[in-house]
Amino acid sequence: MKRYQFLICVLPIYGFLLLTLTACAPVPAVDTSPTPLSAATSTSTAIPDELLPHTFYYLADGQVFRMERDGKTVTQITFEPVNVTDYDISLADGSVAYVANNQMLLVNAHGSNRRVLVDGEPRENNPWITSPVFSPNGQTLAYGHKGLNLYDISTGVSNLVIEDQYGDPHADGLRLSVETYSPMRYSPDGMKLLVALGHWESLPSHAVYYPDTNALVRYSEVKDYIYCCSFHGGPVWSPDSSSFYGVASVHDTSYQYGELWRVDAGNGAVTRTFNSSFVGGGTVSLPVEPYLAPDGQLYFFFGMYHVDSGFWDAPVLKLVRFAPDGVTELTVLRDENFVLLNEALWAPDASFVIVSIAPARNWNLDSGVLEMYYIDGQKSVVSLAPLGQQMKWGP
Repeated sequence: MKRYQFLICVLPIYGFLLLTLTACAPVPAVDTSPTPLSAATSTSTAIPDELLPHTFYYLADGQVFRMERDGKTVTQITFEPVNVTDYDISLADGSVAYVANNQMLLVNAHGSNRRVLVDGEPRENNPWITSPVFSPNGQTLAYGHKGLNLYDISTGVSNLVIEDQYGDPHADGLRLSVETYSPMRYSPDGMKLLVALGHWESLPSHAVYYPDTNALVRYSEVKDYIYCCSFHGGPVWSPDSSSFYGVASVHDTSYQYGELWRVDAGNGAVTRTFNSSFVGGGTVSLPVEPYLAPDGQLYFFFGMYHVDSGFWDAPVLKLVRFAPDGVTELTVLRDENFVLLNEALWAPDASFVIVSIAPARNWNLDSGVLEMYYIDGQKSVVSLAPLGQQMKWGP
């Protein structure tokens, strides 16, 4: 176990937050069930005819499903004999691109007109196809296969724009990857693409790819072995496409912790907050699933705990809101403990968040119960689906 000592900043805010987040957490026993709503927050909420701002997609039982805006009507979109591993939705027309059996396929919004776009041949002997990502206008489909590829929907032409890098072969013929490239998500303006940089010994770091110039902008080097942004939710763009936010950590630490990073998309400059201290009496911070909303506020789930508390993970995760600096103007938005959170999908305006939550601590699946939590704590929780993962918005 490696322990790294960081400077703890803004202690008054942290102290208040630590008291707020841990006041209901017994030591060492932890109740991991969702915290019941208090009488003030358990009022009935009328469900409108159009509950959701867009159609809502998720994976369940290895296939893609679409939920309509009423929050009730669900349609199965894919019917593959094997599991769908990755997928994305065109915000232009609702087409669904997905990966199954090492093929990248495309269907119309309602699941018809299935066609194979790229065939990677059997996975056992060939590089895997991964991570289809539509551009905002739906004209380009980025994906990973032997590197970063851009597929033109109108022409059917695919270009390998950055090739994976491998070291020299070992005596047994094995070649370890030096760096691999797969897409994450396009910026809102469609001019940039977040790319995951894979390394065999650790989780991916991230960089910004500019398709027009074929340039790859990496974030500025840091000196303490922490990197971003494959931890606790992955990277997300700012609404103006000028930067992205993510949680940075190290892959071999015993403590679950993270820093919140803002990375400038133009020059890679990094702004770091929520530094943790791993010395006696130090405080460990854990931000999860950050989202910078159009109102300029930063929303995420957050927990803190003392390094000598006996915990290796935050016993309580609260839904919170901060100013864009991630430090000031703290507001705890709801009473529930989200410690069993698997995944979150924010409403575009941050008025609510859909979560995938494990039903129990010993749950060993990536999927979880899908529930909708309004930022307004006076509104009740809305149950959406019994199980799901890889949640995405459609048009």
